[in-house]
Amino acid sequence: MNIVLLEDGELFIPSSDERAKHIRKVLHMGVGDSFRAGFVNSVQGRATIISSDSDGIGLSFEAERDGSALYPLTLIVAQVRPICMRRILREAVSLGVGRMILPVSDLGEKSYLGASLYTEGEYRRILLDGAMQAGATGVSDVELAPSLDEAVAKASGDARILLDNRAGASPLSDADLRGRSVVLAIGPERGWSQREVDIFLDAGYFPMLLGSRILRTETAAVGGTTLALSRMGFI
Repeated sequence: MNIVLLEDGELFIPSSDERAKHIRKVLHMGVGDSFRAGFVNSVQGRATIISSDSDGIGLSFEAERDGSALYPLTLIVAQVRPICMRRILREAVSLGVGRMILPVSDLGEKSYLGASLYTEGEYRRILLDGAMQAGATGVSDVELAPSLDEAVAKASGDARILLDNRAGASPLSDADLRGRSVVLAIGPERGWSQREVDIFLDAGYFPMLLGSRILRTETAAVGGTTLALSRMGFI
């Protein structure tokens, strides 16, 4: 953790919480010590330990600045195996993606939408972990969609890009995305169906390449996000 994130108004961390374990066992801190902290999607600053016992850690907090900014990049990422989606979520928020929309694709497994990753709220813990790794308070907005049709209807951006090494002709590395909000669509392991490619094209998405190789969804998500942010002028 490069920052400890707190929920709104939270100034007590139970001893069973991973954050408390990190403060005590990794940071080796006790009463009177302070560390970098922030409130989710809000300010960041310094938290000072004012009490520490078997129940947990009590804190005071001094704000320094707003640390919640995220980039105007929306990812449409088709549902994949939960173990892969965990990696995608963590890395996307670490990179500063503003929004993610996760549809079930025509060729994907429909049961993924009911995975415990979503139904038990695990995805939010992963997002928080990614933000804490990044040392920021901003946490990406995540929405589930039962189909690509709904995902495309939800997404908006000045530039809409479909990463597809079949339909794409121009490399993403050539795109001029400065000053634009961007939607980047990344398919499942088996790719988008032709019906879904047609949906993208009808909605004004421009097919682009991330190289000639066929990549895993998690690899394409990280590589595509990094390259898009670079072409947007952020990294």
